[in-house]
Amino acid sequence: MNDDSSATPPPAVAGPRSRPGTAFPGVVPDPGRLLDVNGVTVRFGGLTALDDVSFTAAGRQVTGVIGPNGAGKTTLLNVLCGFVRPGQGRMSFGGTELGRLRPHQLAALGITRTLQGVGLFRRLSVLENVMVGAQVQARAGFWSALGGLPASDRDERRLRARARDALDRVGAADLAEARPDQLAYGVRKRVALARALAGRPRLLLLDEPAGGLSETELGGLGELISSLSAETSVVLVEHRMDLVMAVCDTVVVLDFGRVIARGTPDEVQADPAVTTAYLGVEDSGE
Repeated sequence: MNDDSSATPPPAVAGPRSRPGTAFPGVVPDPGRLLDVNGVTVRFGGLTALDDVSFTAAGRQVTGVIGPNGAGKTTLLNVLCGFVRPGQGRMSFGGTELGRLRPHQLAALGITRTLQGVGLFRRLSVLENVMVGAQVQARAGFWSALGGLPASDRDERRLRARARDALDRVGAADLAEARPDQLAYGVRKRVALARALAGRPRLLLLDEPAGGLSETELGGLGELISSLSAETSVVLVEHRMDLVMAVCDTVVVLDFGRVIARGTPDEVQADPAVTTAYLGVEDSGE
């Protein structure tokens, strides 16, 4: 049973017809553009949640996605991790077309995501929760490994080692045997991040990781995200502007489902369209 619950995203319009998992014809993958989003549109009935959204995320960098409430940030993450299929547009990851791939197939490609909550299993230990994140690389499967079946002994050792490495990475190695409900909220969020890292992602999608954290915890999170970008590409959706401006190499700004600005943190902060979106200030045109 999950420690957190979240609403199931509403069904989206079926995506474009394309063969999943194949490279775009004639396109040579550019290592500088690990994630490529082109013209993505999502509609829920009469509501347009994403409107012709295009951006790229480079390898080994942090790309921030910001915007006012209701701008479409979480919908965008749901599209990137396969929970919602766009009605229009294309996405590629390392030159591979994502098309209609399902979440578990995206995980096999190296795309992992954290949630706004923590989503931990109450009845599993911290270590076992993190082992769940490494199951995509298990031969026998996580539940077989956890059950101690003879054929899965090697998998279990590997999963446990990777889970311990991930816990150590987020500074929670000493909590391996604890239960999630014994931990403070900020610590549970670190465990949830460790679970995502256990899969050794090539692309890490972070959905408001600073939510509910204290100012002290926020500083440690920023340092951790910056260090992670040396190993993987990070897409960060976050409302804490101080964190975004401190850790992001590139920032994409959404408003009413459309991209209204993109660039470095300094460029985005200086863009009048961003000020208008956040503060409701009308541009005088001067």
